[in-house]
Amino acid sequence: MRVGSNDGAMDGHSKAVDWPAVHRRLEAARATIEQQVSLSREGKKALLKARAISLAARKESEAREEHLEIIEFQLASETYGIELSHAREVSLLKELTPVPCTPAFVLGIINLHGRVLSVVDLKRFFDLPNKALTDLNRVIVVRKDSMEVGILADTIHGVRRIRLRELQPSLPTLTGIRAEYLKGITGERLIVLDADKLLSDSKIVVQEEPN
Repeated sequence: MRVGSNDGAMDGHSKAVDWPAVHRRLEAARATIEQQVSLSREGKKALLKARAISLAARKESEAREEHLEIIEFQLASETYGIELSHAREVSLLKELTPVPCTPAFVLGIINLHGRVLSVVDLKRFFDLPNKALTDLNRVIVVRKDSMEVGILADTIHGVRRIRLRELQPSLPTLTGIRAEYLKGITGERLIVLDADKLLSDSKIVVQEEPN
């Protein structure tokens, strides 16, 4: 008995796999993926390079922009700053000697490295809430020409740089005597004092002899 061939049945249900064609398609797909990965890497490099150029340009622009270096300190609940170019040093408040016949905002005098300096309490001068003296109090020695005075600070926050264009002329809530000595105020409510005006004011000078 002759056994029939299954070739017809196989042809009816499936076709022979063209393995060379499959390999060609896989190779083409692999090449496309590798090309995309390569392009992606080049794209990332280009993006990083563009970011680096942008950052360098921004830093160069900031370097050209005018800045103001200040020493930042606390008075009551407000944060103040004064130009670092006028600040000579920061010292502990010690051996304070009251001086009679002086305004209430003049706390007294101190001997600093053989120099006798008057110490001014700007909280009283600006009519801010007063606080008792503590170990945190510091004296900022500021100077203009021959005028040198110590400014009492509740605490010192440090030195920082601010852009001059960030300074606003004033705020509606900032009135009274403080506005007279204002150089500007930042968006963070940092009040920058005009050291030139402050040190040129005759009211700050302690009279050598009582009236």
